Amino acid sequence: MKPITEQVPKPSSLCNCLNIRRGSRAVTQFYDKILEPSGLKITQLSLLRHVEQLEPIAISELAKAMRIDRTTLNRNLKPLVDAGLLVIRPGKDPRVKEVILSETGKEITIKAWRLWEEAQSALKEYLGEEDLTTLVKLMARLEALGQ
Repeated sequence: MKPITEQVPKPSSLCNCLNIRRGSRAVTQFYDKILEPSGLKITQLSLLRHVEQLEPIAISELAKAMRIDRTTLNRNLKPLVDAGLLVIRPGKDPRVKEVILSETGKEITIKAWRLWEEAQSALKEYLGEEDLTTLVKLMARLEALGQ
């Protein structure tokens, strides 16, 4: 992993949206790099953790919990099902499909979660507790724009 630099570049755009997207991509790449030994991306770990906490859960309910549309969720589920990390099974209502973690999925999630904790600590160290708290509050406010 490349060391975190303390040099803060000037925003390269006057567009707030573009700057936020660039920052988001950089953080995603940072987490993905740390999660590499697990074989998961941060988006996949997020999905697995949601399933772990809510299982068994209907696909439509999982989409609501993750605040993503069902089509995107189905596209994201497929590689995890194909890898044997998730199982999709019929729900109590035959029209509903539920998602659960497989035993392999549970093991991989535990391994990836430990790496996630490393990423969390590194980001906190890089930003400092005060700036990180401010960032989290600001991102929550920005997320509320879309609701």
